[in-house]
Amino acid sequence: MAYAFLSPEWMDAAREIRERHDGDVPDMTQAVRINQVITDVPFGDGTVESYLDTTSGRMALELGQLDEADATITTDYDTAKAIFVDQDPAAGMQAFMAGKIRVQGDMMKLMAMQASLPQDEIAVRIAEEIKAITEA
Repeated sequence: MAYAFLSPEWMDAAREIRERHDGDVPDMTQAVRINQVITDVPFGDGTVESYLDTTSGRMALELGQLDEADATITTDYDTAKAIFVDQDPAAGMQAFMAGKIRVQGDMMKLMAMQASLPQDEIAVRIAEEIKAITEA
């Protein structure tokens, strides 16, 4: 079943995928705590607040906000989906250059985390499973 990206149902399904592959994924080498504000969301009140936290060595993506984030990223829904679901680095760079991504906080931590993301077979499999649960 496919769900709207970042909806509570999508978050539950994505969490299940991460938990199922937890023992197969190497620890994250960069510890970072990022709050995300996603605008123009096609459900709810039009905005979703979520966070990404790798301080445990695992990547946690949850709804809500962290009290002491290293950075806050604000972007629109389509851009966030292109980056997180489609894993399109060119879309992310183009959006940043066009001012569609605003960053407050430690930009160096964001760049270090991006460079440290695994690109192995299991990462590809997880990405495919995430795409499969996401509405087009």
